[in-house]
Amino acid sequence: MMTSGENFVGKFMHATEKFQKVFGPADQGDSDSPVVHRHDEFEENSQEQLSHFEERTDSSGHHYAVRKEEAAE
Repeated sequence: MMTSGENFVGKFMHATEKFQKVFGPADQGDSDSPVVHRHDEFEENSQEQLSHFEERTDSSGHHYAVRKEEAAE
């Protein structure tokens, strides 16, 4: 007996097969091409915000960010 989750997945996969026949396979892009940085205002603001954090790795290999300590004056 199919559960509702299996039924949904089956219908979804059937629909995506039909879409592929009509539109062709999904475009994955070139994973070897370099990332293009626009150096626009949004990217500059993001870089400024991220500059207040540093990346750390725990003993299990998980990465996380912590806010940098403010320098005492």
